[in-house]
Amino acid sequence: MNGIIDWFARNHVAANLLVVGIFVAGLMGLWSGKREVFPSVSSDMISVSVVYRGAAPSEVEQGVCIKIEEAIQGVEGIKKILSTATEGLGTTRAELVPGTDIPEAMDDIKSAIDAIDTFPQLTEKPVIEEIVVEKQVINVAIAGEVGATALRQYAELVRDDLTAIPDITQVRLANARPYEISIEVSPSALRQHGLTFDAVAAAIRRSSVDLPGGGIKTNGGEILLRSIHQAYRGEDFESILLMVREDGTRVLVKDVCRVIDGFRESDQESLFDGKPCLMVQVFRVGNQNALTISSKVQEYVKNQQSLLPAGIQMTTWQDDASYLRSRQELLVKNGFFGLALVFATLALFLRFGLASWVSLGLFVSFMGTLWLMPIMDVSINLLSLFAFILVLGIVVDDAIVVSENIHSHQQRDGFSLLSAIRGTQEVGKPVIFAVLTTVAAFLPLVMVPGNTGKIMRGIPLVVIPTLLFSLVESLLVLPCHLSHRAPASSHGNGAGLRSLWGKLQSIFTSRLEAFVHRTYSPFLQVAIKWRYVTLSCGLGIFLLTLGLMGGGWIRFQFFPPVEGDNVAAILTMPEGTSSQETLRAVHALEASALRVRAEADVSSSSAGPSPKSVFLHTLSSIGQQPFYKTQQEGAGKFVPDVSNAHLGEVHVELVPSEERVGASSYQLASAWRDATQPIPGVESLKFTASIFSAGEPINLQITGRDFAVLEQAGNELQEILARYPGVKDISDTFKTGKSEIQLEIKPRAEVLGLSQAELDVKSGRPFTVRRCSAFSAAGTTCVSW
Repeated sequence: MNGIIDWFARNHVAANLLVVGIFVAGLMGLWSGKREVFPSVSSDMISVSVVYRGAAPSEVEQGVCIKIEEAIQGVEGIKKILSTATEGLGTTRAELVPGTDIPEAMDDIKSAIDAIDTFPQLTEKPVIEEIVVEKQVINVAIAGEVGATALRQYAELVRDDLTAIPDITQVRLANARPYEISIEVSPSALRQHGLTFDAVAAAIRRSSVDLPGGGIKTNGGEILLRSIHQAYRGEDFESILLMVREDGTRVLVKDVCRVIDGFRESDQESLFDGKPCLMVQVFRVGNQNALTISSKVQEYVKNQQSLLPAGIQMTTWQDDASYLRSRQELLVKNGFFGLALVFATLALFLRFGLASWVSLGLFVSFMGTLWLMPIMDVSINLLSLFAFILVLGIVVDDAIVVSENIHSHQQRDGFSLLSAIRGTQEVGKPVIFAVLTTVAAFLPLVMVPGNTGKIMRGIPLVVIPTLLFSLVESLLVLPCHLSHRAPASSHGNGAGLRSLWGKLQSIFTSRLEAFVHRTYSPFLQVAIKWRYVTLSCGLGIFLLTLGLMGGGWIRFQFFPPVEGDNVAAILTMPEGTSSQETLRAVHALEASALRVRAEADVSSSSAGPSPKSVFLHTLSSIGQQPFYKTQQEGAGKFVPDVSNAHLGEVHVELVPSEERVGASSYQLASAWRDATQPIPGVESLKFTASIFSAGEPINLQITGRDFAVLEQAGNELQEILARYPGVKDISDTFKTGKSEIQLEIKPRAEVLGLSQAELDVKSGRPFTVRRCSAFSAAGTTCVSW
């Protein structure tokens, strides 16, 4: 190592080329690297979904989930299988062993699923796909009291406009019900015209179709024949011919049916600031820049404000890139102030030139890391920027040690190249081991398994290269630069600013030397003389620290929540709850949020003139939980994209934290929780203010074969946990299903020629509930059609 230090110190051109090469490579890495809010991770999971319409969860479990688990449990590469049975849908997720070839595993799973021939008759074709966590950047909220059709049409126009913008690839509508044309057949009209339901369906099926007719070769060329009669709109279906009477009159669909051109019935609804809304979601894919995408979307929304139709408002919503932008600004600000403090400190006690070259080492270290980040597949995101901020305070330590020792040799032996080489070589080994011990402290984070490890790997992969490049700069480049500078003028002999700074340096240097000789040196001698007492004191402090941790005085938190500019209340009602009941619960949350807003605005008004309101916008969702889904997916978790009437959420966007006075988002979430009155029948209600969640602080799993015993144990455990102070938002994964009427044929009905198969109410046929004596179901209530 001493030979390498000596060679670089004597070859100035090589040292300068090394610095220039690191800078150029760093700029290339900065240009080509990804910028995203959170690091992209592969879920290493494959999902198998099977729709079983109308089936209860127990039927889905027996008829779908268990059969899928038995079929794929022998597939190589599967680590764990988790199935979820809900009404009408069975989902099985296969978690793969890290490093498994995902396409090959998907093929094996697909082959095993295709071999199952015992699925219930009413199940649909299984959907097998890799779970891909999409990276949302920003949303555009389009709201207004203009009707669902007009709102959908304008949202589609915005979607198409955003897709046409360069650097924006993936845009899709959210909260949007799909188009649907429903045809309601009138039984009396069928009898009047002598038609049947099947005849109407067959006529529509025959007429609404596009058919190729081949081609005709002529002397002028070939002409293609095609029948184009596919119906797409309500009026197209109304004009379909059903029959022609003997007198020549035509019977059309509109004569016997009611055609409704609208949207599919759904329990899903979204309100933006109290108005119906649709969301246009913009995602980042590949190496696209989240900051660029956010800026272009904001520019588009700003330019469209003057062109909006009457009754429609358009606003950017949940701009996650703002967190990345604020962290970059924080890094630049901290770097500037840190660099200024390092420079000022070194300039006070050493030399201006020395302080300048040491400060340059900070840029060399960071540019070297930026060069390696794309190679190591590390993007610029919240966690990697946090790592830069973390290492900012220690990255120049080795350069300071080397420069100070060189300065001491130059003062003692004279200003020469040999002084710089000897000063570096003397502290070379201690500096190397000091850096390696810090590297060893961060290295285990690279080996953390699971999705959490994939997310956190960016921290050590930023800290470790930064420290290693700082070591290269301080041992190979710094001695060269400090060897060819002329010594500064004698203190007090110059004129003007140099003379004034020389006097200031003399004051600080004399005070520091006095402290070293009068205080530190005698204390050090005593500590060395009474070395066993010194060792005992250190051991005692270590044991005291362990006692503070064991006694709970120092909290342990695996991954602290990252505070955001959003507060959300995530509501889950019992399954089977109507959308109207969920809406009433959501309105109760909105009312309590308004009370918190009023209190927060009053508090902030005392801090200064004309303050902004703490709340910017509110998105209320019924049938889904979009913020919770985004939060979980940011941590690499999978949340099924389902819509159920018992789900609800109220999401409040706050003003940025730097503009918010007197209240953090966590304080507002706590105040919101306290202001919310108990909601009757609520199954789970959580308040969160984090950007994403790494998981529940405490998660207990209870297993057993008797479900009734499990349910009782779970309820008792929740009651016990609720007694502990500070424990809140307690819930379990068991969801009570909908009420059910079970039908059974009586012997008297079998005598009349009826069978159990004729009780199939899941086939979609209309039915009514009436009183009957031939069936037994919940007393005398039965279903007929």
